[in-house]
Amino acid sequence: MSDLSVWLEATGALASAGGLGYAKVRAPRVYWSLVGLPATWARFTFSYRSTMDVCGLTVQPSGLRAFMTRNVARREVQPVPPKIRRVRATSTGLRVTLRLPAGLEPADLMASSERLRHAWGVHSVTVVEKKPGFVELRMTGYDVLRKVRMPRKARPRDMVVPVALREDATAFERDYRNAPMALTLGANQSGKSMYLRNLIKGLAQLPVALVGVDCKRGVEQSAFAPRLSALATTPDEAASLLAVLVAEMEDRFNLLSRHGASDRWELPNEVRPVPVVVLVDEIAELFLISSRKDEDRRERIVTALIRLAQMARAAGIYLEICGQRFGSDLGKGATMLRAQLTGRVVHRVNDKQTAEMGLGDVAPDAVPAASLIPMERPGTAVAADASGGWSKIRTPEVSKSEVVAVCREFAHLVPALPFLDPFRPFAPAEAPTAGPSLVKARPVTE
Repeated sequence: MSDLSVWLEATGALASAGGLGYAKVRAPRVYWSLVGLPATWARFTFSYRSTMDVCGLTVQPSGLRAFMTRNVARREVQPVPPKIRRVRATSTGLRVTLRLPAGLEPADLMASSERLRHAWGVHSVTVVEKKPGFVELRMTGYDVLRKVRMPRKARPRDMVVPVALREDATAFERDYRNAPMALTLGANQSGKSMYLRNLIKGLAQLPVALVGVDCKRGVEQSAFAPRLSALATTPDEAASLLAVLVAEMEDRFNLLSRHGASDRWELPNEVRPVPVVVLVDEIAELFLISSRKDEDRRERIVTALIRLAQMARAAGIYLEICGQRFGSDLGKGATMLRAQLTGRVVHRVNDKQTAEMGLGDVAPDAVPAASLIPMERPGTAVAADASGGWSKIRTPEVSKSEVVAVCREFAHLVPALPFLDPFRPFAPAEAPTAGPSLVKARPVTE
């Protein structure tokens, strides 16, 4: 009987170990909640002071505190680490709010994030400044980008669209009020189209006008026609469409001038124009020319894009430019246009120079991270902006049919904009299948 009990206990222990091993691979959230979180919390609690000391994240105490410690408490004066204000567990990691002592700044903790990650045995440590003197350590217990699950609270709202998941398990949001113009780069099969699908899916649910420029004869964007206010599928159509948008921008400036407003958000609701988001797929097609007769068209396109990028934010017109590569090799005006694009998202690229084109002028430290994105991780990218901050993100996988269904559901939100009527695409009666791409509803005139 005793042998049977030993056998049953051993079998139960092996089954439990096997179950935990399976959960660690297949259900990392479950494993983190049952094993990882208690172990990490204990390791953090007992080793916090020593870890901060060896990482150089402590300072000498003030004169008064040193005097009281030495003469009243009769203890040895030791360096002071950041004071823990709050520890909060999440389904993906641990959040710790720290009060920085005089002499430390958030950059000091950011520089030591890799050492803190290894010391506490977590997947990543991200340092976020909450307010002057306070930072938050966002520890993730496992690779949240391996299988992307967006936070439940991530919903499109007021020109803010969640499109990807950050490495610290928070949503990466495309905020058109803070970064009105953006550039997205990536090689073939890097996930650039998936990023654009997530963006369109979110924008389709907002009261905005979506304008597509897809010079690959509309193979990417024509399926979203039910929600598009305009679609250009050739460089000639793109030139005409951009010229109309520039004219609309000038009309909106006249409206702002009459009301004494500096941008559309200051206008009364009854006269505030609808936002317009211009989605340009493969920007190189608008820059490249095959013959001398195309030079005039290219000049008109580049001039219109630069004018929109420089001034259209106040008028509520926003640019979302995508491409495989975007540098001076595209020709005159490329560098000037890129300088106006505040938001940057760089997926896997084929060479370091392309990563530098997208990130080198806003976040040089992010260039190595963008150059090391593996091929087996499509959708992974590095997101940065003019503030110099950057983070690794990954877009959730979404099928084209799912985005088309959302566009059909919210087709009633397509605003009435007469100046875009000549460019309005056909809305297909059913989901797109293999076959010729959609054509324009009416011929485009210059």
